[in-house]
Amino acid sequence: MSLDMTYFHDMEAKIPHGKVRTRFAPSPTGYMHVGNLRTALYTWLIARHAGGTFILRIEDTDQGRLVEGATDVIYRTMAECGLTHDEGPDVGGPVAPYIQSERRDTYGRYARLLVERGHAYYCFCEKTESEEESGQFDRAADPCRDMDPAQAQARVDAGEPYVIRQRIPEGGTTTFHDAIFGDITVENSTLDDQVLIKRDGLPTYNFANVVDDHLMGITHVVRGSEYLSSAPKYDLLYQGFGWEVPTYVHCSPVMRDQHNKMSKRHGDPSYEDLRAQGYLTDAILNYVALLGWSPRGDQAEREVFSLEELSEIFDIAGISKSPAIFDIEKLTHFNALYLRAMTPERFAQVAEPYIRRTVTDPALDTAAIAALLQARCERLTDIPEKVAFFQTLPAYEKDLFTNKKAKTNEEVARTMLSAAIEALGALPQWDQASVHDCLIALAERLGTKNATLMWPVRIAAAGQQVTPGGAVEICAILGREECLRRLRLGLEKLS
Repeated sequence: MSLDMTYFHDMEAKIPHGKVRTRFAPSPTGYMHVGNLRTALYTWLIARHAGGTFILRIEDTDQGRLVEGATDVIYRTMAECGLTHDEGPDVGGPVAPYIQSERRDTYGRYARLLVERGHAYYCFCEKTESEEESGQFDRAADPCRDMDPAQAQARVDAGEPYVIRQRIPEGGTTTFHDAIFGDITVENSTLDDQVLIKRDGLPTYNFANVVDDHLMGITHVVRGSEYLSSAPKYDLLYQGFGWEVPTYVHCSPVMRDQHNKMSKRHGDPSYEDLRAQGYLTDAILNYVALLGWSPRGDQAEREVFSLEELSEIFDIAGISKSPAIFDIEKLTHFNALYLRAMTPERFAQVAEPYIRRTVTDPALDTAAIAALLQARCERLTDIPEKVAFFQTLPAYEKDLFTNKKAKTNEEVARTMLSAAIEALGALPQWDQASVHDCLIALAERLGTKNATLMWPVRIAAAGQQVTPGGAVEICAILGREECLRRLRLGLEKLS
């Protein structure tokens, strides 16, 4: 019985044409790993560079792998990264719905259309679900492949369980084109009759994404190179329907080292993990953009780009065939560049919650503390440990007062601290300029180098050898009372 083509004609009429349309189509199966984020970024950049449309589609047909809350992670990550979508489940659009489980009836109709066209068939063989998912079976031995269509339809009508499989040509070759890897030809004999519709009526990923990409007018399909092996079957599906094939952009994997792909199993970080580790979203995006892509022409030597700048210069031709190795030290370098490029006000705003993890005294000025950190900070999570001494003077040994470069020892330090306590205690006003002028003048009166005075003052004030900022800044932030208390404790330690 021939299908009524009205439905299919109506679906075709909805498809937008005339501009670049790309989609990011994640499965809500957990976290947003770096490879997924890169796919989303490249897909967004292709659309924005061309003045096209970027679509968010949720591919949730694999119900067994769904993770509660994972869709929220997708929305939150996309929003934080500024990868705004023009169409999607939450904003709608001309080819809604944008969640695959809500399009179930559509896939069944198109699978039956493919059966009628002779490019798919009903299969009633008893196979395990894993076999149905993989499609790994001997085509020649499958009796359903050559079953009379009328007999197959009768068994379907009788309610017998079935799957729908793609009918791969028995001989010849299939050639597809990829924007990165060029033309690739495979022998059809190496391709299996993959399952398109499972026994539960839901489509497999391989079928649903082809149908959705066509019906949503997708012009460029960006995905990982692990899908290159499936591309010939996608091409045959497009040919079976008589549809135009989109531009394929297969990106090589992001690797944790020379031999292993990044994986949550191996403890490799997701986007949210990187944020929790103190990396800025802008730095993450900038670094991820360069994982397998490089700018060309007069931009070739640049490393730092804003998202807007990337959208202006992004070119598919700059994507590499070679795998990219994720280097956390390189990301840290980018993060430090972004932190130092911030205005002092913006850095203080970003740093404040990290400062307050260890510096809880409201009298201590977080903006002043942040000013000491900006040039010395690589990750925001480094901050709490660096500044904890402001809240509580740590225990320390008196040998810290001895420093050859500053020409101090315990006896010199006693003299310097005693003089500093007296001079600072007499200050009529307590601010950084006053503390600075006082100590510089004191060193001159004592006939000593500035460092010889500043070293023991800083050690007594901070209780540690390495600090963000010097003696003047630390004393000013601590305030008169706390600063002098610490200097007296240092003097007692030396006595």
